[in-house]
Amino acid sequence: MYEVFYELSKTPFIRGLPIESLYVTDETEEILMRLKYIAERQLFAVVTGDCGTGKTTLLRKFKGELDTKRYKFLYVSDSKLTPRNFYRQILEQLGFEANYHRGEAKRQLHREIEIMKGVHNIHLICVCDECHLMNKEMLEEIRFLLNVKLDSVSPMGLILAGQSELWEKLQLQSYAAIRQRIDVQSKINHFDRAKTGSYIRHQLKTVGCDREIFTDAALDEIYRFTSGTVRLIDKVCTSALLYGSQSKKRIIDDHAIKLIIECEFS
Repeated sequence: MYEVFYELSKTPFIRGLPIESLYVTDETEEILMRLKYIAERQLFAVVTGDCGTGKTTLLRKFKGELDTKRYKFLYVSDSKLTPRNFYRQILEQLGFEANYHRGEAKRQLHREIEIMKGVHNIHLICVCDECHLMNKEMLEEIRFLLNVKLDSVSPMGLILAGQSELWEKLQLQSYAAIRQRIDVQSKINHFDRAKTGSYIRHQLKTVGCDREIFTDAALDEIYRFTSGTVRLIDKVCTSALLYGSQSKKRIIDDHAIKLIIECEFS
């Protein structure tokens, strides 16, 4: 609809953009470099960020840049993950049927990992998402999973991703043992005003827009309302483009943004 009015080749501000089209900041590049280090050394990392700041997008880019000849990427996202289901999901992604008993499934996973490393020279990278919802039993199981060969070898690169509450939880004394095993900890921050404007321009440029659609004052209002949260920026900009095309506004100003926020987000 609005794509035709604004002469866009595709729809901007949506999930699922090709990884080469994703907006990357210096902070993003640094976190990606850390995650690649985790992959190479088979270490343990925690990535946190507030809701809507782009954790899953970052992980998608990380996956897309991994050498598939060297690494097998595994992804688990389950708000009610249990140790048995964790081993089942991992083994199924590797193409195996998991043993019903947790202990046997764990040993089965370690055997398959050894074969993949020793015979095929492939290393596992496991990403567990939504980990702020994990209970203590599951977090403890992850600690036990990393105990291999008298604690000298990690069976896989492991990344826990979740909202900021995850890191707050790990600061508790009861989680000291797992916290001490973390090799790298990264936090994804909200965009500042400059990055908010840059992100919006980047999104439009990737779909063929070579001119300004939003005024600087409109960008100020978007930042003020969203506080630099990517998911909210996407929603406001999409609503603004719909409103602009229906109202035949080639340029979207701050008055339009205020109206959209008041009508659709208040």
